[in-house]
Amino acid sequence: MTRPPSTKQLRNWDHRYLWHPFTQMQEWAQEDPLIIKRGNGSYLIDTEGKRYLDGTSSIWVNLHGHRHPVLNQAITKQLNSIAHSTFLGLSNPPAIELARALIQIAPKGLTRVFYSDNGSTAVEIALKMAVQYWQQRHPKAGPKNTFLHLKMAYHGDTIGAVSVGNIALFHSRFKPLLFPTLAAEPPYCYRCPLKLAYPSCKIACIDPIEQILKRRHRELAGFIIEPLMQAAAGMIPQPAGYLKRVRELCTKYKVLFITDEVATGFGRTGKMFACEHERITPDLMAISKGLTGGYMPLAATLTTDEIYQGFLGTYDEFKTFFHGHSFTGNPLGCAVALANLQVFRQEKTLSRLSAKIKMLTQWLKPIADIPHVGDIRQRGFMVGIELVQDKTTKTPYPLSAKAGHHVAAIARSKGLILRPIGNVLVLIPPLSTTTEELKKMLGIIKKSIETLHND
Repeated sequence: MTRPPSTKQLRNWDHRYLWHPFTQMQEWAQEDPLIIKRGNGSYLIDTEGKRYLDGTSSIWVNLHGHRHPVLNQAITKQLNSIAHSTFLGLSNPPAIELARALIQIAPKGLTRVFYSDNGSTAVEIALKMAVQYWQQRHPKAGPKNTFLHLKMAYHGDTIGAVSVGNIALFHSRFKPLLFPTLAAEPPYCYRCPLKLAYPSCKIACIDPIEQILKRRHRELAGFIIEPLMQAAAGMIPQPAGYLKRVRELCTKYKVLFITDEVATGFGRTGKMFACEHERITPDLMAISKGLTGGYMPLAATLTTDEIYQGFLGTYDEFKTFFHGHSFTGNPLGCAVALANLQVFRQEKTLSRLSAKIKMLTQWLKPIADIPHVGDIRQRGFMVGIELVQDKTTKTPYPLSAKAGHHVAAIARSKGLILRPIGNVLVLIPPLSTTTEELKKMLGIIKKSIETLHND
């Protein structure tokens, strides 16, 4: 019997053969990588048997904890039937049942589901659908071949998704590959670009958006936004009323409203979808991450019957949406996604989450008093803690100081996995995290930030 490779051997192979995402590999090669072998509930367990609380939900995907028996069983059961068959010209029971289940829980008015593989592709599909819809359904409305988005937006890493993104560190090198778009300032209340304060500002950052829509609506196929919280921008929340007002403006100026719920969907903000907080329905909605409870890569783009009708015609009219993926509608992914929704129902996940959100808010208050914490931003189980050099002036740490990285490293040594975004510590625990585990996470974060203060 062959012995499994040791931790040392695995680290050597990792350094020799792998290229990790969003990682400076020169620095990585000088480190001993943490190698996760197992998971259990809210914990990750490395090859040496050390346990870590999963403070990132394994990058925002895990909902009900690792190795959940219902999700495990769903995959095992589906494997006894088939792992995959094409969705081009064929269908399968899990994909059909999941589409029905998604429409039942989605914002009212979304009626069709188009599957893909990940968040970026779900966004790409929404963009392409929007452009083709206007061409085929309302050609006289204008060329409508570009998009409005918020500055600091992140919608994925494929070229279309990057085109509607606006994080210079990630995207600037690829500018020659991108199509032109329009960008508006986000409602970054802590660092308001208009130098105003909420709520006396009356959400004045909406006004420039209306001006853009008024002037350029004939060019715009859609306005894409992460509803309620710009996640990868550093957890930037939108004030109450912002989302509803944007929906109203898109309707007024005949611009499709596209919501990217890849990060905010499936309970992260306290409701199944962030759009529900302001009772709005987008024209297109991209979902992924939590769709399978963190088990399988699967995504979907949901849309309305009005948009769907724009793609109907005879074969030779070529109104077909010519887009697809080899693993579209994958039965394994769809089966575990169905089980994910089953767990939401059986365990009353959303109703039980409410009390934990309130506790999280309370346990964040002592952290807000730490001198090097400038701002704490929370929507449900999504938290951003912005570290600053000077609390009074809001002076940020230079990126070279790696303040977020330093705090995350200390937290890891204390048994908590975090993944900062620059100077912003991001906490997105699994929805199943117990109150005791949540309290432990916040205690570790507090102590870890205090080490930064003492340096």
